[in-house]
Amino acid sequence: MSDRVYLVDDDEAVRNALSLLLETVGLNVRSFASPETFLTQAANLTPGCLILDIRMPAISGLKLQEKLTDLGVSWPTVIISGHGDIEACRRAFRNGAIDFLSKPVDEQDLIDAIQKGHRELESLQQASAERAEAVALVQHLSTREQQVLEMIAKGLTTKQIADALTLSPRTVESHRAAIAAKAGTSSAAELTRYWLDAQADQ
Repeated sequence: MSDRVYLVDDDEAVRNALSLLLETVGLNVRSFASPETFLTQAANLTPGCLILDIRMPAISGLKLQEKLTDLGVSWPTVIISGHGDIEACRRAFRNGAIDFLSKPVDEQDLIDAIQKGHRELESLQQASAERAEAVALVQHLSTREQQVLEMIAKGLTTKQIADALTLSPRTVESHRAAIAAKAGTSSAAELTRYWLDAQADQ
């Protein structure tokens, strides 16, 4: 599981205090004094959990959250605020925040939120790896094998696939065997998952 935490807060005292707290529980923390600084480096950072202060000069934590979403960065995000209100909280959650904490931040609440974020990040990375595996598999199938796999995913029987593609059932079974050999499974459910994952990544 990732131990990366990125803290963006313009208050140096808060950055230092939270960084020290999180490092004592074994987390790898990098802090940034401004959203602008973080944005210049985001593309080169290892995915991790974000902690964003809601009120900062020029770019607020909520605006930074929206900018990252536009850039395709969907890391788990915890919003912290000394001036939070209901509307700001709603906006943060609409943008995908996993928690919204008020200053002074309760230490255990923050640690719990980060642990939740890292679990979510691990799930996202696993799903991404599975989609990549599915795409690679489908790309290695012949055009006919892809057609057969698509029909398997739609729940068609061998005879129905044969009729639809004007093939003999024996030929369809041959294609199914080739697909199963490449996928490492003959399970219709697993083959369906491969097909759907590959389509989701397009």
